Amino acid sequence: MHRQLGNMKQSLFDQGYLDEQFVQLEELQDDANPNFVEEVVASYYRDSARLLLNIEQALEKKPLDFMKLDNYMHQFKGSSSSIGAKKVKFECTHFREHCRAGNGEGLLDKLGLFTRHVAQSKEWKFCTMARNF
Repeated sequence: MHRQLGNMKQSLFDQGYLDEQFVQLEELQDDANPNFVEEVVASYYRDSARLLLNIEQALEKKPLDFMKLDNYMHQFKGSSSSIGAKKVKFECTHFREHCRAGNGEGLLDKLGLFTRHVAQSKEWKFCTMARNF
């Protein structure tokens, strides 16, 4: 089982879902705090759900508040960076570029790809994998 989890983790790295920050996060886990990674990743997904809801609600309001959207995505990028969610962090950067350009259509396009990357990281059982390391 440990080998399968190791292969799954390597696959996440190979596909660009994770970066070295995740390894650094794992290194902080020890006997005194054996669930550290699980707790951090679970917190990330709770925050992600809240931020996605805020972003979706902000996109429904007209005119779009690009500064507010950029601030939400800045928070999301920081959270994603802290756990090593590489693809999500990458999409946050592109979403923020559309905010700065005032490109509402581009935001909607990016939101779809962005939410797919968040969903795919869950689909890969990222949180479950973290519990077992």
